[in-house]
Amino acid sequence: MIHAVAYDSSSDQVNLPVEQAELSSTSPAARLSPLLAQFAAVARGEHVTRAAAELGMPQPTLSRAVARLEAELGVVLLAREGRTVRLTRAGRIFLASVERALAELERGADAARAEADPTGGRVAFGFLHTMGSEAVPMLLRGFRAQLPRVRFQLVQDYTDSMLARLREGELDLCLLSPRPDAPDLTARRMGEQRLRLVLSTDHRLAGRRRVRLEEVAEEPFVTLEPGYGLRRITDALCAEAGFSPRISFEGEEAETLRGLVAAGLGVAVLPPASVPRPDVVELTLASPSARRELALVWSSTRPLPPPAVAFRDYVLSERDRLPLHS
Repeated sequence: MIHAVAYDSSSDQVNLPVEQAELSSTSPAARLSPLLAQFAAVARGEHVTRAAAELGMPQPTLSRAVARLEAELGVVLLAREGRTVRLTRAGRIFLASVERALAELERGADAARAEADPTGGRVAFGFLHTMGSEAVPMLLRGFRAQLPRVRFQLVQDYTDSMLARLREGELDLCLLSPRPDAPDLTARRMGEQRLRLVLSTDHRLAGRRRVRLEEVAEEPFVTLEPGYGLRRITDALCAEAGFSPRISFEGEEAETLRGLVAAGLGVAVLPPASVPRPDVVELTLASPSARRELALVWSSTRPLPPPAVAFRDYVLSERDRLPLHS
């Protein structure tokens, strides 16, 4: 016997042989979504018994599920004909939308599985501009030689922005400076760089090898914008030397600052250039604090997807071979 929905042929109302329950205050989509696949299984074959067997659920439970769906919609979706059921016109219209919704859900599930595939998923990786010319290409080249199907979303940004995006889940990993100290973040030291005072070749101190920062206290500085870790270090070094820097330009990229120094717009505190420029000189700063620590950072509160775990482990294994030490 098929325990399907009982219909009154003289009315569009549905007589439900199911327990009545209070309607949930949740949205219609939230209430209907668990029932859609069950309705689609019945509607495709227009047979409750076979659909119940396919779904691995008792026939009466499936009949009640379809009846509940009709009650939520307020329309008849299936009409009983002997041992089978057939779709009403409203049922055919609704089934078309249900099939599209289920197909979209399946595509979403496939995309989610692909994203987490340890050999072919995606890694969202942020890094400082100064890491983009040498260190990051080395890491990507080496890692892709092992797992060529892994895809990367690469973001160059300043430290504060990357940490915010890391906390929001937009990024999996960040290579940045200074090393953050926060309970919701995990940071592993990657290296340390001595910072240099960058001058134009015709600067009065250009012939020196070592200099104190206070010797340029009266000169204009070109610096990175607020929010960059290197800007905070520069401000702290100037405060340590007893002055507040007079800023002539704030930029986003170290090589731009070097070009402006060469043009005589000021001096800059920067890490060593990966490729020396002939139009500037880089002097050692006397202060022991003139250094920056580089760190690989990820969230402590959110698990990393498998491809990001693989990349994190690779980066940590390569830290002694990267150009992150000076």
